[in-house]
Amino acid sequence: MASIKLLTLLLLPLILPLSYAATFEIVNRCPYTVWAAAFPGGGKKLNSGQSWNIDVNPGTTGGRVWARTGCNFDSSGHGSCQTGDCNGLLKCQGYGKPPNTLAEFSLDQPNNLDYIDISLVDGFNVPMRFSPTGGCARVIRCSADINGQCPAHLRAPGGCNNPCTVFKTNKYCCNSGSCEPTHYSKFFKSHCPDAYSYPNDDPTSLFTCPGGTNYKVVFCP
Repeated sequence: MASIKLLTLLLLPLILPLSYAATFEIVNRCPYTVWAAAFPGGGKKLNSGQSWNIDVNPGTTGGRVWARTGCNFDSSGHGSCQTGDCNGLLKCQGYGKPPNTLAEFSLDQPNNLDYIDISLVDGFNVPMRFSPTGGCARVIRCSADINGQCPAHLRAPGGCNNPCTVFKTNKYCCNSGSCEPTHYSKFFKSHCPDAYSYPNDDPTSLFTCPGGTNYKVVFCP
């Protein structure tokens, strides 16, 4: 009996499904420099045309990729950014400060699915495309000129704030979990129909791909 149990333990790693890290290729196609940020992952300066690859562990939830603009860092990696700043660090250890366009993901969730979206819940700073590189056909894109058409009350240096950041009320922030679209969220939705425009925008903004898919995030697609 003991030998059977030992054999079972030895074979278990061979019969369990294997999960691999997902590779995210982050590309800057903007005509200007951005400082790419990822949580988890850190951050990296990307001149126009440059790219950066990160590997994200399976099971990661609450992941984000975004662009920072107007940054200035010293040789130790400390400084600040006009948009998307993450506590003054080149290599982010947490989320960025609005306004920033977000590629969000949770990997290898129930039923072996990845959940992906582009979110404008923290506002908008740089156009973005978020897409799988194989095994899934879902492409999410937000490339409208939101900064140029941003409502006056939401305008911010280098970007366009979401109303929650400006007004801080439940109507816009959905702190109680109950809120409806507003004229501001409809502005974002009209320009980027596939992106989250307010926190309860799940039905038209949250998409799935099979677990183990790799992804590409493009700034200024």
